[in-house]
Amino acid sequence: VLFEIAFFTGFTDVDAQLAVADLDVSGGHLDDAFARLLDLFPILDAAGKNAVRTRLLEFFEIAGADDPRVIVARRRLTGLLY
Repeated sequence: VLFEIAFFTGFTDVDAQLAVADLDVSGGHLDDAFARLLDLFPILDAAGKNAVRTRLLEFFEIAGADDPRVIVARRRLTGLLY
């Protein structure tokens, strides 16, 4: 259902994309969650970017700083921020 919501509400619906990313993480698909949110990030307004950045930081903590997927995603987020 969440995938359908994200599809029908559009790629830029931040709440829908965050919900699907949460589902990705709960299912063990951390790479998918990171890709979804990092692909979305550049086209968002300031509030959307803040929401995505905050959620990514939460996911980074869940996985742990030493997780290679976190290292790659953190590097990509840093590039998008600056």
